[in-house]
Parts: sequence; structure tokens; C-alpha cells
Amino acid sequence: MDAATYLSPFSWRYGAPELRSLFSERTRRTLWRAVWVTLAQAQAREGLITEEEVADLRAHAGEIDLEAALAVEREIHHDLMAEIRVFASQAKIGGGKLHLGATSMDIEDTVETYRTRRALAHIGALLHDLLREFAAAIREHADRVCMAYTHLQPAEPTTLGYRLAVYAQDLTIDEAALRFAFENVTAKGLRGAVGTAASYEHLVHHSGRSAELEAYVLERFGLRAREIATQTYPRKLDYLVLSALAGLGASLSKFAADVRILSSPGFGEVAEPFGRAQVGSSAMPFKRNPILSERIDSLARLLPGYADVAWQNAATNYLERTLDDSANRRAILPEAFLCADELLSLTHKIVRGLQIDERRIEQNLHTYGVFSGTEAILMEAVRAGGDRQSLHEVLRDVAMEAWDALRRGEENPLADLLVRRPELTALLDGATIVALLDPSKHIGTARERARALAERIDALEPFPTQPEVSITS
Repeated sequence: MDAATYLSPFSWRYGAPELRSLFSERTRRTLWRAVWVTLAQAQAREGLITEEEVADLRAHAGEIDLEAALAVEREIHHDLMAEIRVFASQAKIGGGKLHLGATSMDIEDTVETYRTRRALAHIGALLHDLLREFAAAIREHADRVCMAYTHLQPAEPTTLGYRLAVYAQDLTIDEAALRFAFENVTAKGLRGAVGTAASYEHLVHHSGRSAELEAYVLERFGLRAREIATQTYPRKLDYLVLSALAGLGASLSKFAADVRILSSPGFGEVAEPFGRAQVGSSAMPFKRNPILSERIDSLARLLPGYADVAWQNAATNYLERTLDDSANRRAILPEAFLCADELLSLTHKIVRGLQIDERRIEQNLHTYGVFSGTEAILMEAVRAGGDRQSLHEVLRDVAMEAWDALRRGEENPLADLLVRRPELTALLDGATIVALLDPSKHIGTARERARALAERIDALEPFPTQPEVSITS
């Protein structure tokens, strides 16, 4: 790491080292060479290249000389052609047959599809693990009654496990979207300059035989191609992938934002882990800022931006191909994956170390939970023969009076106020009214539904994998 020049935070601060390695320039060029060697092996089967030439290419495939390649690129302004010249200069026997019949995107798009699927498999595995963490937390807290909030105001009771299930359910949608993307990311194949495979057909002198050559190369990389290509694979696939990552970011961002809200003193019910030596503020020693959640919300905002660029690439890739996607794809693809990786890693830490303040949960439930009982009272009173509309107005008047008392810092007087209203006591006795105010009796099927989701998560199959290519075999 050269700290004397600009470095993207994703090159050292955010994201997993294995992803940074996957998207490194050295790996990119090493994989280019792997495609060239595999293409040569396929062409040797057709008698186009000798086994000696293939062996020579294979022997020198790992000799990446980035400095030499960059020097050539400064002269010719073509990175892949520069790599070909360096590789050919190293493999003096087979170098003259390098890239036979190929166009640049035959090589580059094979590598980018492969790297995209490897990265998707990495993200999918992390998400699978996170979902199992959520499932365990859902089970642990399925019965813990707490207040639910709509419009950031106390509403009705729920359970903490059910609230966690809300986030987990969103993530199951993201998991399905990532699986769909993984299954549908396909390579361009070996189709030449405009996707017709004309150059390969000319080489093999047999109609359709180029498909066999293509299949040999793609199988080595665990890839498949669609029927139709241009000079590139459909750039809609980049949008498909980055949209799925953006959706994942939205789910993780909501979870993190809710943790921030619930950890603020007005709620005080949950908090992210906070280390003993952690510093919350340079000026205020008492601060316990939710920095992990804030970092998630900050980084997640990047993901829809990457997806938007991919949308524009897909929409403006004119005719068989234009180059205005090339420069930005060098950034949006690796950074989107590194960003998603960091978000998942941070969320893992929060879920594993989530701090629950049972006292505050009980306090908030005691203060606000009784209001939810007014709905149960309304239903029971109507069942006893009352008029729903007039009873709703009575209950609203009583609730507003109780809210005013809370604003003055007084104990919630709701129960006392309700048993004094003859419109209610004419239909329900006072003991029944008070019993109906118990918030723990007003959580519906929250427990059961939360546990059912946890079981569904446990039944999820592991995310598919993309085999790693051996460069020299």
C-alpha cells in the first residue's frame, strides 16, 4: 500500500482481502492468460496449434510482468494487447499463436463473468451465514414482548423476535435475488468481434464446430453462454447483479438505521456492541455512538449509484458495442462487491453482539403498551352490542387525555380513565377492561410467525459455489 498517493478505501479499508485479490490487476491478467492457454488447448484439438506450443504457453502463464505490460500499454494504449505482447515475448515457442481468432472481449468478458460469479458466491455465502445468525436471534427473542412503532410513535406490542424476523425476511428476498443473478450471469463465449463467431468458424473450416471450441473453454471456467452475443455479454447482466447488491444494501441499511433509532436514549432498547477501549467522540468522552450502524448506512448509499451506472451502460451500449462502459466498469463491479462484503461483515458483528436492555423494553411497554388494549376493548364492546363508531370516539378522547398526562411526566392514567366511562362499563365490567389492557395479550401470531421464518431460513440450501480455476493445469 503506497500511502503517498490516492487509494480507494476499498483497496485497503473496506472489504475482504480475498475479494481485493480476486479483483486485483495481477489476478485479472493471470486469468487472461488462463483463458489464452485454454483457448490454445482447444485449438490444439483442432490441429491449429501444436502440443509443444501449448506446453510453452502453459509454462510461462504465471510470469506476470505488470511493469513491462504497462510500459507497452503507454505506447499502444490497449491493456489486453500489451499483455499479449509481454506473454508472447516470454513464451517464444507458442507466443506466435496467442489470441488466435479472438477479440479482446472474448478474453476479458470470460474473465469478468468468472470473477463476477466468484464474487457472487462469496457474497451469497456470507449472506447465508448472516441469515442463520438472524434465525438464532429470532428464536432467542421470539417471546420477548416489546413496543412496536409506526411513524416513530408507539403503536402496538410485538415481540423482539418478530421485529428481527422483519429484517431477516427482507434478506431472504435478497438471497433469492442473488441466487437468480448467479444462475443467470452468463459469459459472452468465443464469438469474435460482433458475436457471430465468424473468425472461429473460418479457423475450424466446419460449420458449427466453433461451438465445440467455445464449450471447451467455458467448461474449464465453469461458465456457459447464451445463444446471442455481440462484442460483449449483455450488459443487462451487470445491472442484474448490481441491482441485487443494491437491494441487499437497502435491507442492511434499514436494519442498521433501526438499531440507531432503538439505541437512542428516547428508546434505549437495543444497542450495537461497544468495546471497552472504544472511543465514541474526540470531544465528548461519554459518547457511545453507533458507528458500525452508521458505517453501514453510509456505505449502503453507494450501491444504488453503482447499479444506476450499470443501467446506463446497458441502455447506451449502442449497436454491437461501444466503449463508454469500459472505464466505469473497472470501478463499479469490484467496488460494489467490496461494499456489499463490508456491509455483511459489519451486520454480522452487530447481530452477534446485539445488546438488549430488558429493563428499558419493559419500561416502554409499561408506559405505552396499554394503549394497544383500546383496540381489544373496542372489539369486545362492539361484540357486547355497542356502536363501533361512537365507542371509537370515546376511546380516542380517553387516549388523548392519557397522552397529555404522559407529556406532563405523570404515570399513565389510561386504565383509571377507561373504567370511569359509563359508555364502556355499560358493556364491559371494569376488571375485563383492565385485563384487556395487558399488552402481552395483544401480539397476535407474532411468536409463531417469527419461529416459522427461522425454520424456513434453516432449510435454505447453501449458496452455489464457483470453482476456482487452476492457472497452469
